[in-house]
Amino acid sequence: MTDNSTSISSGSRSDAGVSTLKGRTGAGAPAETRGKTTIADGVVAKIAGMAAREVPGIHNLGGGMARAFGAMRERVPGGGGAGGGVTRGVKVEVGERQAAVDLNVVVEYGVSIVDVAGEVRSNVIGAVERMTGLEVVEVNIAVDDVRLPDEEEESEQDEGRVT
Repeated sequence: MTDNSTSISSGSRSDAGVSTLKGRTGAGAPAETRGKTTIADGVVAKIAGMAAREVPGIHNLGGGMARAFGAMRERVPGGGGAGGGVTRGVKVEVGERQAAVDLNVVVEYGVSIVDVAGEVRSNVIGAVERMTGLEVVEVNIAVDDVRLPDEEEESEQDEGRVT
């Protein structure tokens, strides 16, 4: 029988950020261990971003400047608007068998930031570990802003105006 590996990769270089999970191949090995699986950092970032957004009390991800540039980029044709917002405010570091996640979030006014942060951590850890098999060692959360109830009304009015 021969060794088998599952790799986690950053996607920028073939060997950058690659982790190898050893398995065995051959006639006696289970089917799920035969072959190589590579997961890019961007995949982990998308999973973490989606999991964070699912938590009630999270208004958005990304700091003020990141959201401003992201909004401008989404309006430019070919500017990367499709899917780019999912990873805004998300940074991941992937090792051989572990991952660390850093999130910049905007919370809704009136929610308990401590409770929301705890729910985000649980949701992100659960989603990343379930979908990738990596152990999430930490989820660091930076609360960059609080969305006030009247802020959304102002932005909706601005978007509807013709200039």
